[in-house]
Amino acid sequence: MKQESFLDLVNKRQSDRAYLNKAIESEKIDRCLEAARMAPSACNSQPWTFIVVNDKKLKNLIADATSNVLLPLNHFTKQAPVHIVIVQESPKLTARLGGLIKDKEFPLIDIGIAAEHFCLQATSEDLGSCMLGWFNEKKVKELLEIPEIKRPVLIITLGYPAKKLRAKKRKKLNEIVRYNSYKRGRKNGKME
Repeated sequence: MKQESFLDLVNKRQSDRAYLNKAIESEKIDRCLEAARMAPSACNSQPWTFIVVNDKKLKNLIADATSNVLLPLNHFTKQAPVHIVIVQESPKLTARLGGLIKDKEFPLIDIGIAAEHFCLQATSEDLGSCMLGWFNEKKVKELLEIPEIKRPVLIITLGYPAKKLRAKKRKKLNEIVRYNSYKRGRKNGKME
């Protein structure tokens, strides 16, 4: 059996918004969490805590906090058997100082990297996932007993996808890549 290339895995990874009514094996969740744990972070701060929400009643309450009547977003979340809530933790002093000096939110960058590691591992386990930034943080904090000084910044829905892989709509490489200057691009493999 030929091993899947990294680009094949990236092409299979998508934001799934429909899930089968099928439980996820705990070993698969553990491997996804391990992939996220191994993600790099500024000054090795690892500014994250992952809360696995697999209790159906609690998961459905979290799902309710991801949508509202006014905007028809995230109405699929109750289908996912597991939600992973990522809580931002304080970075190390060096990362915090570096962030202030460079005006960058290193913990959010780090959490984004860890979340994608999680989702790529989920894809390799034949699981579907979707990252959500739209949710009622106050309600999620209350439901999960997250301390007031902490912030849940991302929720990942996880489950077996109910729909087939979609064709990706992305800009062409020559539309997003520049070499040696913002003004210089690549056209037909040659420098402009």
